[in-house]
Order: sequence, then structure tokens, then C-alpha cells
Amino acid sequence: MFSHVMVGVNDLERSKKFYDALLGALGVAPGVANNNRYFYRSPTGTFGITTPINGEPATFGNGGTIGFAMQSPEQADVFHAAGVANGGTTCEDPPGWREASAGGKLYLAYLRDPDGNKICALHRPPKPAA
Repeated sequence: MFSHVMVGVNDLERSKKFYDALLGALGVAPGVANNNRYFYRSPTGTFGITTPINGEPATFGNGGTIGFAMQSPEQADVFHAAGVANGGTTCEDPPGWREASAGGKLYLAYLRDPDGNKICALHRPPKPAA
């Protein structure tokens, strides 16, 4: 459905350090420069960071969350720890299992990037065979 996700940042190099570490925890290569942006590409999509082209400060969306699919709770923990160690801040409850309303349990780990964008690591375990 989506071709890419782009978030605005105020300090491009600080945010590149954060996202290089965060997405590196998923095996994604460091961001590739393209004008005043960095792009992170994987087989399942593209994520980008940019300073706003209108010259105004970047702001985070209140109520918005960018979710990244995790292969395991351990990968979510590594992702979260890499973000916190590189300028992010943990938010919501600590990483852990949550009861989803209709789909069973989910493992979630939330943090905010250096500009306040809300990031979520989500692991959805496979459904048991019937």
C-alpha cells in the first residue's frame, strides 16, 4: 500500500545517527544521502528523513506512530535499545507483551526519535495451527 514513509527532522546528521543505529538493528544499511534527505531501503519499503523543504521547523504529529515489523521480541528489544542509546527516549509502557483487542498478544516497544516522532517496534507472533 505504501511506497515510503518520510519524517521531518531538525538536525539531519543527529537524526541520521539515530536512524542508522535504530534501523541497523534490523539489518538495514545506513541512510543514503539524496539532497537534504537520507533514505533507508529494505525489501519491504523505504523510510526517509528530511529537513522540511519549506524552511520551517520539523514537528511531530500528535497521535501519529510509525510502526516497524519485528521478527521477534528480542529484535524489538535490540531496536528499542539502539534507539534509546542514540538519542531517542522511551515512551508508553516499557517494551513487552500487550493484549490486542481482537488479534491475541502483541510485543510492543515504543520510543520517540530526537525530534519527537513516535516509533513502535511490533512483533506479532504466528497464530497457532488449528
